[in-house]
Amino acid sequence: MSVMIKGDMNIYRHKRIWGVAGFFGVCLIGFGTAWAIDVTLSAEDAQKALEAGRIPMEKANLPEDVKKVLQQASLAARVGADPEKEPCGASAILRTKRYRLEAFGRQEAVESKKRKIDVRMPEEFIKKVMDMPNMEIEVQLCGDDEYFAEGAVLELQQGSKRLKPIDIGKAERGRKNEGQGPAFRSRFTALFAYEQFDSNAKSVFVVNLQDGQEARIPADFSKVR
Repeated sequence: MSVMIKGDMNIYRHKRIWGVAGFFGVCLIGFGTAWAIDVTLSAEDAQKALEAGRIPMEKANLPEDVKKVLQQASLAARVGADPEKEPCGASAILRTKRYRLEAFGRQEAVESKKRKIDVRMPEEFIKKVMDMPNMEIEVQLCGDDEYFAEGAVLELQQGSKRLKPIDIGKAERGRKNEGQGPAFRSRFTALFAYEQFDSNAKSVFVVNLQDGQEARIPADFSKVR
């Protein structure tokens, strides 16, 4: 027997764009070979993405196993600096359609264990993800004061193309950086329309800060799903 996950299920709005907030506060993608960002997904693709997220979490029974699943998934979703090696290096998490569906799959596994019954996401939630017109990215970087990221300007460069986000969120107030490098860490989100960028191209996200500093985040979309 199985049940559908009901209620708000952490669905969130980014202005008028629907997204799915991941379990443990951040959506994380799962495992699998990545060939390019999938702009169009079939129903079969969506089910495979759900399984790719659900199966590793079903097998993770100990807290350290869950942590490992999430860490590995985070690396698969991230472009730019590896926070484990460069805590203050500029990086970004790409919340693609597969990213969100695999996060759904992990949530299915967690809820199933909790309720001791197979739990599945409603088709309407899955359809919303499949129909999303935009990819959300979360930029993470460090600076010298709490408000260093306020008013940041973001651009996606692909060859000679220069693309602006259709929406950009307010940067978080900087949190104290306990490690080496600048004193504060911050992050912000932005939306890029799938129809505007090449989903299989080597790209660079360029962040320009109000103090004149620039951060460049390389992103090979051919290695992202």
